[in-house]
Amino acid sequence: MSARIYSPAKTAMQSGKAKTGRWLLEFDPEAPKKIDPLMGYTTSGDMKSQIRIVFDTREEAVAYATKHGIPFRVQEPKEAKRRQISYSDNFRYDRKVPWTH
Repeated sequence: MSARIYSPAKTAMQSGKAKTGRWLLEFDPEAPKKIDPLMGYTTSGDMKSQIRIVFDTREEAVAYATKHGIPFRVQEPKEAKRRQISYSDNFRYDRKVPWTH
């Protein structure tokens, strides 16, 4: 019954950074998921895989796990590399790759 503590990245549909500063504690799956032969659904008897506990800071999540004796690992968030691009660069005369239809 180990857990993972991480800060989720923004979704592909987000342009801002809302809901990215929080930290989650999720339990690792104890058993692999199975496919139901009749309907084809993915099922699991592991109820702890449904638990997600939300914390405001990393320290709160670590303190909760240590208080309750839960072995855990912390995954640090990766910072996104932002490139500053300009819309007008699409129409420059000295482009490296020619723009054609």
